[in-house]
Amino acid sequence: MPSGLGNTYHLYLRPGLEVVDAFGGLHRFMHWDGPILTDSGGFQVFSLARLARVDEGGVTFQSHVDGSRHRLTPEGVISIQRRLNSDIMMCLDQCTPYPADGDTLRRAESVTFEWARRCRDAWRREGEGHQALFGIVQGGMDRGLRAEAAERLGALDFSGYALGGLSVGEPQALMLETAEFSLPLLPEKKPRYVMGVGTPEDLVELVDRGADMFDCVLPTRNARNGQLFTRRGTLTITNACYRLDAAPPDETCGCYTCRHYSRAYLRHLFLSRELLAYRLNTLHNLYHFLTLVREMREAIGKGDFGGFKKRFREAREI
Repeated sequence: MPSGLGNTYHLYLRPGLEVVDAFGGLHRFMHWDGPILTDSGGFQVFSLARLARVDEGGVTFQSHVDGSRHRLTPEGVISIQRRLNSDIMMCLDQCTPYPADGDTLRRAESVTFEWARRCRDAWRREGEGHQALFGIVQGGMDRGLRAEAAERLGALDFSGYALGGLSVGEPQALMLETAEFSLPLLPEKKPRYVMGVGTPEDLVELVDRGADMFDCVLPTRNARNGQLFTRRGTLTITNACYRLDAAPPDETCGCYTCRHYSRAYLRHLFLSRELLAYRLNTLHNLYHFLTLVREMREAIGKGDFGGFKKRFREAREI
C-alpha cells in the first residue's frame, strides 16, 4: 500500500517537534492511518542547508528557513524520528554530488557507514518497537565502493536497505546501470528501496532490476508545473493544442480529474493560476503512479512482468 512520507530535516525545522509531539506523532498530525516513512534529512542538508559542515560526529548546518544554526547526529536523527513516530526510519547518511572524485566518495561512504552503525546502536538501545530502520548504501557511481558499502551495511542487519545518491544529476542510463549492479548486492529477503526516483519509466526499469520501494517529488512537483503523466507519456497542459480539447488528460485513467475535467479546462485553470489547477493535476499524477505500481505488483504475482513491461513500452510508442 502507499506510504506517507515525512522528512526529519523539514519537520525538525518546521513546524518543530513540540507541535508533532502534541499530536502523538505524524499519523494523527497528518491524518494518515497508513505506514509512514521518514527520511533522516541527509539529502536535504546536502541540497538545501547553507554552510553545512560534515565531521565524524555529525553535520552542522544553517537552516534554509531562517538562517539559524543546527546540528544533526546519528543518535539525534533516531531520537527525532522516534518522536515523529514513523513506521520506517532512515539512517543519517552523507550524500555526494555528481560528479564527485574518488576521495570525496570514499570519505562519504566511510562516514555513512559509521553513522549507520551508530544509528543502529541507538535504535537497538532504545528498543526497536514497531519502527523499522533502513541503512543507506552510498558510493556514487563507483562499483567498488557500492559493493563495499552493501557488504558492510548488510552485516549490520537492518530492517531494509536503500540505495542513496542516485538521481543527483547523472544520466538516466548511468543511474540504471548503477542500480542494476547494486540492487543484487542487497539482502534478498529485506526490502530494497531506491531513494529519490523517479519517472514512470524509471520505476518500471528499477522494478525489473529488483527494487521494491521508491520515493520522489516528481508526481506533485510536475503537477505544479503543468505536466501530467499518462499511459502514452507526459502531457504538458500549457500547450496550445489543448485549448479546445474536450478529452480528459488520459482516457484510460479513472481518477477524479480524468472523470470530470477536460484538457481545455485544466489548461485554462493552469494559465489563470487558479489553485484548483495544482490540486487537480496532483490528484491525477498521484493516481497514475499508484495505479502503475499496483499493476506492476499484480503482474509480478501472475509471473507476467515481462509482458507488462512490453505493453508499457508499446503504449508510449503509439
